[in-house]
Amino acid sequence: MKALATLVLAAALAACTTTSPDVVQRGDANRLSSVQDAVVINVRPVVVDGTQSGVGGAAGAVVGGVAGSGASGGKTGAVVGVIGAVVGAVVGNAIERGTTSEAAVEIMVQLRNGERRAIVQAQGGEVFQPGDQVVLVSTGATTRVVRAQSVQPRS
Repeated sequence: MKALATLVLAAALAACTTTSPDVVQRGDANRLSSVQDAVVINVRPVVVDGTQSGVGGAAGAVVGGVAGSGASGGKTGAVVGVIGAVVGAVVGNAIERGTTSEAAVEIMVQLRNGERRAIVQAQGGEVFQPGDQVVLVSTGATTRVVRAQSVQPRS
């Protein structure tokens, strides 16, 4: 029972990951990031596929196996337990994949030097349209798109 609770907790925590541009990972805090000015040329909705770490399948197999074997005794209980474990694993994997997928956008931008880049990120608080001035913020291997802030010259 303790192993089952651990598996369910791990699956729940896996569902909490995000690619949102509004969430900065702890390891990226207090790190220098490079920035590039760009202009949005296209935005399209996409879905970031959910994870299949095996935690959902393992938890489903345990629950299905226990439920199936408890349904009847003897050889029949063992067979039903195996079938329950297989069905539970398939259902658990599907649940994990479905709960960890997220709606996102692919933002195609053009840099000042004419190069084009495409970045996929979760739909955050900002909605981008072609022609918007944006900044690409890169920290390590992670890049996010944020709206460029207009700077007023001091008088």
